[in-house]
Amino acid sequence: MLKKVQPKVWWMAIAVLVILLISWGLVRKNKADSPDVAVSGKSVKNLDPVPVSNPDAETEEKIAKIQDIFRRKRNAGFNGNVLIVQKGKILYQNSFGFAHMKAKDTLTADSRFQLASLSKPFTAVAVLKLIQEGRVALDDSVQRFFPDFPYHGVKVDMLLSHRSGLPNYIYSFDDSVRHGRKYPDNLDIMDWYAKVVPTPTPYNRPGRSFNYCNTNYCVLAAIVEKVTGDSFGKYLNSQIFTPLGMQNTYLVTDTTIAATKNRTDGHQYGRRLDKDYYDDVVGDKGLYSTTLDIYRFYNGLTKGLILEKKMLDEAFKPRSFERDGIRNYGYGFRMHIKEDHTPRFIYHGGWWKGYNTMLWVCPEDDAVIIVLGNTYNRSTYDLRELLEVVHGSVKIDNIEKDI
Repeated sequence: MLKKVQPKVWWMAIAVLVILLISWGLVRKNKADSPDVAVSGKSVKNLDPVPVSNPDAETEEKIAKIQDIFRRKRNAGFNGNVLIVQKGKILYQNSFGFAHMKAKDTLTADSRFQLASLSKPFTAVAVLKLIQEGRVALDDSVQRFFPDFPYHGVKVDMLLSHRSGLPNYIYSFDDSVRHGRKYPDNLDIMDWYAKVVPTPTPYNRPGRSFNYCNTNYCVLAAIVEKVTGDSFGKYLNSQIFTPLGMQNTYLVTDTTIAATKNRTDGHQYGRRLDKDYYDDVVGDKGLYSTTLDIYRFYNGLTKGLILEKKMLDEAFKPRSFERDGIRNYGYGFRMHIKEDHTPRFIYHGGWWKGYNTMLWVCPEDDAVIIVLGNTYNRSTYDLRELLEVVHGSVKIDNIEKDI
């Protein structure tokens, strides 16, 4: 039968096979060589910053000044990691001190720090993504998700902007149930508020004024779990961390080997701080991450990979004007605003059990400053001198020394 096949047909079959093999090889090569990151059908170049090559005299002077600032911070007790990026180029990146003071193990760029309240922007983005998808609405009340929640009139947008008036669970929860109980999680907090008698007194009426309160973001994380059916950590990982290539960011509640690798300890007065009773309550805190992953997060946001521009603009829009001044709060982001109420600087800091953290962004200068410390030290927040170098003294003439 095979002998009856014409030689011409054989050659054609072989040619087709060769073409297919070459095409397959080229596709594999392109996939292997491509540095692009694809998210929801969009493709962008790698989200990482790149080192400055052949800096001009002005940039060299700027780098030298930054180095001197952190040399003095280190002498003043700063222990942590730093990443400063402008226009996608790394101006400065360094690690100072130890991951664990007792072990004297040197910090590296891969060391993971508890972000404390710097976790709040991630929680806000998770909720805004659900809003973007139509699964949650800004004017939804908490009762839509937790019918027994005792505070009425509290809406999602109030939680995001710290305008709910809710009492802080860290203070109200403690008095009645702390003794002899397991570490509570977010759903435990929600259940306690629904059952405790008398109901803790709120700080204010919903929507009346800004009052920064961790309960807002504890409730938001619980809403994410209720809507998605996933744990908060699983949702963050699938919808934010994995798409943005954030391979070193995990919740404190994740105890897998991958999650606990390179974790630092928090210290105060030179001593390691043990697990806190409220460590398993997340959303308001609880993320461990690196300077580079935090940069990927912000860079991915501004490239529209997680939220559409319209939704991101809502996050960066100031929401509270009871008091005059440059400080304000959007949805999960602090900001210093201009006279037209647009943000000049966007930032968020954190403190929790020995950890100090700061993300500072100047959209106009395309500059990002990330400082993570694991030994309590106020110099983490003392940014004025650094900002003068990065932004110029004119832009920060009315910015407080301690942000």
